[in-house]
Amino acid sequence: MSTPDDAPLDGRIQAYLNHLARERACSPHTVSNYRRDLMVLRGHVLFPGAGPDWSRVTVHDIRALVAARHRAGASGRSLQRLLSSVRGFFNFLIREGVVGANPAQGVRAPKTPRKLPEVLDVEEVGRLLEIPGDSLPAVRDRAVLELFYSSGLRLSELTSLDCTQLDLADGMVRVLGKGRKVRQVPVGRKAREALAAWLRVRSQWAAVDEPALFVARHGRRLTPRAIQKRMARRALTQGLERHVHPHLLRHSFASHMLESSQDLRAVQELLGHADIGTTQIYTHLDYQHLAQVYDAAHPRARRQKQNT
Repeated sequence: MSTPDDAPLDGRIQAYLNHLARERACSPHTVSNYRRDLMVLRGHVLFPGAGPDWSRVTVHDIRALVAARHRAGASGRSLQRLLSSVRGFFNFLIREGVVGANPAQGVRAPKTPRKLPEVLDVEEVGRLLEIPGDSLPAVRDRAVLELFYSSGLRLSELTSLDCTQLDLADGMVRVLGKGRKVRQVPVGRKAREALAAWLRVRSQWAAVDEPALFVARHGRRLTPRAIQKRMARRALTQGLERHVHPHLLRHSFASHMLESSQDLRAVQELLGHADIGTTQIYTHLDYQHLAQVYDAAHPRARRQKQNT
């Protein structure tokens, strides 16, 4: 049994969502996901009409919830997110003195194969970044795409950038990432050139009091949706035969960096991943690429494929 998204929240869930938004600076999208998961939890573990008593929830309730969602067709990834939401909520209740233990702590979601992210190859990235013309939209879009690929930024990180966070002289950008963690990321030569060209003309669009690095025609900060649409349109114009989105450039940056450097820790730092396990997926991409090269190049590999 689940609870509708528009159902009233009890005070404990609302307090936790406020904590996520205000103290941990989670995005509205993240807070919405937590809300949805916790309403599923509430609908499952509490008797209809009964007031919420979170101290009554046991590990058996959580396991039953995971099993029910799994039978209903939820993926392993969805169940992992659900459990993450529930664990975070009960850790908050422990901190507040409401419960004494976390019933979700030892519960694990069923494992599902992790889907490898798509990436652009180096030639495709080159085609995408070769934006012709000197119009303001062209100059700005070149700077946006070059910075995405040069520094591997998330979309939210790029759209929130202010001019003061960029240091072209030192070739660095100061990024405010997830959980309000700040990191310094290098900016490559091509991106620095594109950004310098944009900064020379930015004042033609930017409002006088606008701090944003990237602005739209109306003079205010460029929105994430606007960047997504511009990138998809640029990809079509440049002849790329697939949907191109900001995270695809981030994946491509990570894959190309790891392929060249073989330094997983460095790539983790550049991407701003809290857990190196998140970065390790790019090693699978690298091995996949090596396997393809091997199959295409090794004489005995070719001979074996010809005989099959």
